[in-house]
Amino acid sequence: QVQLVESGGGLVQAGDSLRLSCAASGRTFSSYAMGWFRQAPGKEREFVAAISWGGSMTYYAHSVKGRFTISRDNARNTVFLQMNSLKPEDTAVYYCARDRRIYYSDLSSGLDVDYWGQGTQVTVSS
Repeated sequence: QVQLVESGGGLVQAGDSLRLSCAASGRTFSSYAMGWFRQAPGKEREFVAAISWGGSMTYYAHSVKGRFTISRDNARNTVFLQMNSLKPEDTAVYYCARDRRIYYSDLSSGLDVDYWGQGTQVTVSS
């Protein structure tokens, strides 16, 4: 069983930055692509960013490209989401996710998630 635990959310003003972290349990973290999704009130969960198992490839939703950066530290079993120039429309619960396919790198085709974190709230005031 894999556990994903997010942290780093909070209340910020428009234009501010936040860095989310997701700590994963288990010994095989470095073999799997990871991603971030978000869900705003009354909306469906949407993809935000993904990173390949080795960290060499990343993929972003159009709405966050150029503002958000996903990264990972396989030695620490942690994936990060650096969020800059935050906007009120970025307000959502942010979820960390693991793709179920080992050594998966075709990020633009989407993630097939087998594990989710519990989520962390990000609120951006105008």
